Amino acid sequence: MGPSTLVSRLAAALTVMMLIAGCTSTPEATPERDALAKEFLTHPNASTIYVYRSEFNHYDTDSVLYLDGRVIGTTVPGAYFRLDTTPGRHVLHGTGIDLGNVTLETRAGEIYFVSVNINGGHSNFEVVTDAQGRERVRACCALLENWAPGQRPFIVR
Repeated sequence: MGPSTLVSRLAAALTVMMLIAGCTSTPEATPERDALAKEFLTHPNASTIYVYRSEFNHYDTDSVLYLDGRVIGTTVPGAYFRLDTTPGRHVLHGTGIDLGNVTLETRAGEIYFVSVNINGGHSNFEVVTDAQGRERVRACCALLENWAPGQRPFIVR
């Protein structure tokens, strides 16, 4: 294999890695959507789950968040997701070597708050009180999008 072939292959591999990395990034919501999410409004036929990561949790790399096997996005320090979903049993989890998870039994019209910290490549989930969750989300975090623009933001199993 000649030098030009090797350079071409390395360039192609780098391009593929950049594309893959770009797919895993999760966009930040607009300030208006963030402000609306921080009003903590509910839907009468849906349960709402806020998953946030403290701005101080810089100890490890980011982790991909899943709800019931469906990818939500990449957790980053100082950010949160608002997940409107069908009431019932739900599992928040990571992927790959990340075996962290938490199971929630949710009801329509109710809000749940889950703190996630990443340490050693693993997600550590903790369900927190309503008061603590609201305070932490308002103080620390920016809303991340968990769906494509124009897509209905309701997660159905």
